[in-house]
Amino acid sequence: MNAASVSGGWDCHAHLFGPYARYPLAAERSYTPPEAVLTQYLALLKRLNLSHGVLVHPSAYGEDHALLLDVLASVPELRGVVVVRPESKLPLGKLRERGVRAARFSCRSGAALNFSGSASLDDLLALAPSLADAGLHAELWTDCEMLPQIAPLLKQLPVQVVIDHMGGFQPDAGPGHPGFLALLNLLESRQTWVKICAYRNLLKTSDWEVGQAFQQALTDAAPDRLVWGSDWPHLNVSNPPDAADLLSLMQRWAGSEEMVDQILVHNPQALYV
Repeated sequence: MNAASVSGGWDCHAHLFGPYARYPLAAERSYTPPEAVLTQYLALLKRLNLSHGVLVHPSAYGEDHALLLDVLASVPELRGVVVVRPESKLPLGKLRERGVRAARFSCRSGAALNFSGSASLDDLLALAPSLADAGLHAELWTDCEMLPQIAPLLKQLPVQVVIDHMGGFQPDAGPGHPGFLALLNLLESRQTWVKICAYRNLLKTSDWEVGQAFQQALTDAAPDRLVWGSDWPHLNVSNPPDAADLLSLMQRWAGSEEMVDQILVHNPQALYV
């Protein structure tokens, strides 16, 4: 299996930055990435033989969603994820018609890991009814240290929750770690989806093949609740991977063309169309 074998597929997690002359970053931000513009991303989708993408608003843009909304207006094959708080001025009820499908929040272990510009778990709890009314779901960047604590809250929300980066699993702990088991339990509850994007959890691991057991556990638990994301342009990674290699890794671990088709085509169509 390779990227060329997939038609109509989705990359469900990417970011855009710039051009900065037109879309400057927020004055107060915790990182300053190089430009990663729409033409580059569309070229990546073409190289991966994927038809659709989901763009996640980066915290470095603060409350300014102009880049995301302009791109969604110009490229109908793309969908968007915003970052909002209860005091935000974005009209949630009008976002779905503009191509937005979700709002992203962060709840990670370690205060240093929660970037300024991110919306919090408290923000999610406050906004969940409004998101449901607007036809949007929530996306949550968290990790396996936090999941056992917050899983009961997530199960009570009136919206679907998509967990980013495979729940921030710990490679050395194995799929039997309590935090990863909490993620599997959330999947089985049918309230939750997971983005298959393993590499950030494997950066300190010499053998990335340990990630296969985690992906296999997810596909065993709920194969129809998984989507794949490239995480392009791989922010704050010293040696960024090639998204094509990440896609091929996921496909090989999936074990069958049917599973790849489920993750890349059918599941994201249900979630983002």
